[in-house]
Amino acid sequence: MKIEEITTAIKDTFINSDDLKCRELTVAGKRCLFAYIDGGTDKLLLEQNVILPLKNASCFESPYIDALNRNVLYSEEITVLPLADCAGAIAEGDVAFIVEDDENSYIISLRKPEKRAIAEPPTQSVLKGPREGFIEDLKSNLSLIRRRLRTPDLAVKFFQVGRYSATTVAVLHINGIADKHIVDQISEKISRIDIDGIVDSAYIASFIQTKKNSFFLQTGTTEKPDIAEAKLLEGRIVILVDGSPIALTLPYLIFEDVQDGYDYYSGDWRASMIRLFRILGALLTIFLPGAYVALQTYHFQLLPIKFLMTLMAATTGIPFPPAIEMLIVLMLFEILNQASLRMPRYLGISLSVVGAIVLGDTAVKSGLISSPSVLVIALSAIGIFCVPDQVGTLSILRLIFLCVSAVTGFVGMIIVTLVIIAYLAGLENFGTPYLAPYAPRINPDLKDGLLKSGTSSMERRPYSIPTPNRTRIKKNARPE
Repeated sequence: MKIEEITTAIKDTFINSDDLKCRELTVAGKRCLFAYIDGGTDKLLLEQNVILPLKNASCFESPYIDALNRNVLYSEEITVLPLADCAGAIAEGDVAFIVEDDENSYIISLRKPEKRAIAEPPTQSVLKGPREGFIEDLKSNLSLIRRRLRTPDLAVKFFQVGRYSATTVAVLHINGIADKHIVDQISEKISRIDIDGIVDSAYIASFIQTKKNSFFLQTGTTEKPDIAEAKLLEGRIVILVDGSPIALTLPYLIFEDVQDGYDYYSGDWRASMIRLFRILGALLTIFLPGAYVALQTYHFQLLPIKFLMTLMAATTGIPFPPAIEMLIVLMLFEILNQASLRMPRYLGISLSVVGAIVLGDTAVKSGLISSPSVLVIALSAIGIFCVPDQVGTLSILRLIFLCVSAVTGFVGMIIVTLVIIAYLAGLENFGTPYLAPYAPRINPDLKDGLLKSGTSSMERRPYSIPTPNRTRIKKNARPE
């Protein structure tokens, strides 16, 4: 096929794509073509390492792959593809080298994607410990993990997902530690995904979850390589998606979100205390608004007389019943929260301050809502961020308990609590009980539950996670 025909065919494939560049070159008397996407290719490397050596080549004969390896200053392997299949490689940012009257194309990877610098992730800032975070480049994220796990047992398997995006998804595990059956299950689920495109790792999470239509999280997430490394060493599987800084970890336990990387870089007693406060914050978020409505509506006799008189004085003249009042305040706080998140950073801070102070104070003084309601919702809103990964779940549970308490009081709240606990106790995540190590009770794993023991005492990997290798610390390596 002539160069003119090849150029026309490639341009027809990338119709209406003005960033496609087709550059013709004569190499030792043979007409050749370079095809690439402008902006995704390092043109300086292309000129110096490929084009210039080929211009100076005195001989360029078939097989052309050998001729390229002799003349081109290129360290990676040159891939040979049929001419009809080179469009996909060009779309990914590679350079296609084509020789006239040859049926093959020769793919040279000279990608130059724009990426941000590796820095501390905004969602997982730390006082102590590593400050590196994942970025949107898959190769950089893999290098961060490889630098920490310098072992050939770290296995990486790639998948191309998305008919149009062709997004690279990497599944990581450690051979001899991760359960092979779980790795095969996750790999099979990913390989069966058939979707137009993958924008973020959240897309993958929705396809591999074991319980559909549940508002409880079923995959762990992290932006920190050290946490991903710790999960891999426990026998878990880590999933990285090109274009996303969020890594997925499986199997997932609900108590993981009470833990934090800082816990392992501080004292054990301090870490245990912080975990208890996180649990307390989550419980305040879920139960406090509902309990306030139930006490004010059905169970006011349980309150001390002085507190009851203060509450009655604060709520006298409020035109709404307690349940409607709490819903109004909750709605206002949610609107302020969403507005502050979507405004530019500095305007968002100003909006939060103005909305919380000015709007709240004005509403209380005008007699539309009571000050105890604002206080209760404010405490609930603060507590929700003690477990930031569970913000969505806790918000839904808070609303459910608020509505139930408005109708049935404490009786309904107790029933709903038992139903939710029974539901969670029946959930499994790739063979791992969702509420482990407490339901079922796994005594060895309690060393790193709500209370944390010293790292040197955790001789075994968590029994909650299936693994063929339980030994973490050999007895002769444990300090006396």
